[in-house]
Amino acid sequence: MLARHFARCGVAQKDDEYVTNDIFIGGGGVDYGTQQFLNIGYANRHGLIAGATGTGKTVTLQILAEGFSAQGVPVFLSDVKGDLSGLASAGSDTHKLHGPFTERAEKIGFEDFAYASFPVAFWDMFGEQGHPVRTTVSEMGPLLLAQLLGLSEAQEGILNIAFRVADEDGMPLLDLKDLQALLVWVGENASTLALRYGNVSAASVGTIQRRLLVLENQGAADLFGEPALELADLMRTDSDGRGFINILAADKLMSSPKLYATFLLWLLSELFEELPEVGDPDKPKLVFFFDEAHLLFDDAPKALVDKVEQVARLIRSKGVGVYFITQNPADVPDDILGQLGNRIQHALRAFTAKDRKELRMAAQTYRENPRFETEEAIREVGVGEAVTSMLMKKGVPGVVERTLIRPPSSQLGPIDDATRAVVMAQSAMAKKYDTRLDRESAFEILAKRADDAAKAAAKAEDEAEAEEATPALREFNAARRYAGKGVERSTSKPAAKKGDSFGGAIASVVIKELKGTTGRRIVRGILGGLFKGR
Repeated sequence: MLARHFARCGVAQKDDEYVTNDIFIGGGGVDYGTQQFLNIGYANRHGLIAGATGTGKTVTLQILAEGFSAQGVPVFLSDVKGDLSGLASAGSDTHKLHGPFTERAEKIGFEDFAYASFPVAFWDMFGEQGHPVRTTVSEMGPLLLAQLLGLSEAQEGILNIAFRVADEDGMPLLDLKDLQALLVWVGENASTLALRYGNVSAASVGTIQRRLLVLENQGAADLFGEPALELADLMRTDSDGRGFINILAADKLMSSPKLYATFLLWLLSELFEELPEVGDPDKPKLVFFFDEAHLLFDDAPKALVDKVEQVARLIRSKGVGVYFITQNPADVPDDILGQLGNRIQHALRAFTAKDRKELRMAAQTYRENPRFETEEAIREVGVGEAVTSMLMKKGVPGVVERTLIRPPSSQLGPIDDATRAVVMAQSAMAKKYDTRLDRESAFEILAKRADDAAKAAAKAEDEAEAEEATPALREFNAARRYAGKGVERSTSKPAAKKGDSFGGAIASVVIKELKGTTGRRIVRGILGGLFKGR
């Protein structure tokens, strides 16, 4: 009965080399050699799913997500094309492709294959196709923000100064308007800050502000804010013990590829920093799929690539498996590629000399199988087929095999909007994340300081005017002359001195202006830094 349950959930049994909770990938039959399993104990050793467009990477990602969920392992993945929402609904023989899938299950010996749905949580940075997923500017940090904005080293330095000032002054940086307001303050107090932190260029501050405006126009304002995503909400299981499959709607997000890559890298970094060490667990605590992985490494500075390598190398001890999905293994730097133990390689097309060289290099990374040439197999496998190599006992790479990928139990293709709405409405995440919060942060704190400075300046101005209004001062200003019997008031206008007419007129205009709203704004700008601690 237990074996039948595993088969229904996309997991099969094998001999002593595997245990019943290993994830069935496919294979079997006359043309495909032995069946292929992903050893659940080595699933946190990371993996690679590669292949040209249209070769079956999405279905492979779908069956892996099903297998992990069935074993109580939560999954996070991005839905770049909108196809993976079908995980929330069971498949059906009435689907035009599910009929051939049934035949495929029989061909590879996948007995007791059946359709099933899986627990799914939908997320969307824009809050349209899922629960809003947010982080704060402080949590993102200056390094990733500088990468996202494409800043120079000097501009990144100013961004670091802004973050330091916010930390020292207790000003939370939650959303973009907080950072924008703080940068204005940094620009106004550049000379003071330069004594402590080094030169603060107004031009560099202006460049950062313009980049933030571009980012805001791309929709990043929706990413930054509260309530911020809690990692524990990505690591839930349902009442049956199945892991939730967290699906990030990324079809719209992909129009801003840098924002997409930076967000996923931030999430990976947060997992690395917050999760405790667990050593080598029996199964992962979370599996993270990074689709369109080449976007992470395109034009990335060495410091960022080194950071990704560090995370990939060490995060497995936190119980997190990371699987990169891309068209060509060459898209992933060698130092990171060497960390990916479980590999599913769909077909690569070799139309140019460069393509042939990359195909040859990809083939050389596998443990050879005497039954066929790996390079030929990668070129020849059809849609839904792959060349696979999974880690075995003691973490040794398995011999490369040609594999027919098993059919998914869930629906192939997207669900309709009505079904998505029902899933979202029933989710426990709706009440927690759907309503945006806006508590006091850097923007409000700086605005209050400026307002207090303006009020103080206005009060000082009013007191000065009140002093001028006292009777003694009025008599003095009126230049009364005492003649013994009475007081004579001069009614004639004093003659203007030569050269004073233009200057006096300008002075009167300036004084008048300082008494009005414009003057108070000038005072606020000048005094904003002096009221820093109030």
